[in-house]
Amino acid sequence: MNQPSGISPRSETLATALSRLGAQWGWFMGLGAVLVVLGLAASVHVLTATLISVLFVGLLMLAGGILELVHAWRVQHWSGFLFWSITGVLYAGAGALAIINPAFGASILTLMLGAVLIATGALRLWIWFNNRTQRHWQWLALSGTVTLLAGLVIAVGWPGNSVWVLGLVLAIDLLFQGWTLLFVGLALRRLRQ
Repeated sequence: MNQPSGISPRSETLATALSRLGAQWGWFMGLGAVLVVLGLAASVHVLTATLISVLFVGLLMLAGGILELVHAWRVQHWSGFLFWSITGVLYAGAGALAIINPAFGASILTLMLGAVLIATGALRLWIWFNNRTQRHWQWLALSGTVTLLAGLVIAVGWPGNSVWVLGLVLAIDLLFQGWTLLFVGLALRRLRQ
């Protein structure tokens, strides 16, 4: 097939892909609207959002633990049998504990979130410090500082903030995802016109 000069096969593929996506702009807008509504609901009912997120994580951990145990017993003649069995029991046990006592699960997950944010922020600051002479690395310093401070705020307020932190994070995430999909849908709609 002859291609017009100046158009590479790659850009034609991109144009085709964008054209196909453009036909789906309504789905992007619809999903974005639903996620914004869910994010608003989660921001109004932060405690409920926290408990639902903990129950969801607990169910996933329980299912993962059970699958890990099934896998371990299917390959019990392998050398990793004991490791897979212990991992499966720990995963299933943690998941069951989060389901049975979601408040305790929220407390543990909030503490873990704070610790991860502190570690991530400190790592970003360390990377920035080692590369601070390069241009535009101040953005990494800003990101590391914000992440570190968020982790410290969570850690200092723990365990009292465990009932709302996860729900608030979920609400913010849903709102950002929803607005992003709405804007992508609008851009795809303009692309089709």
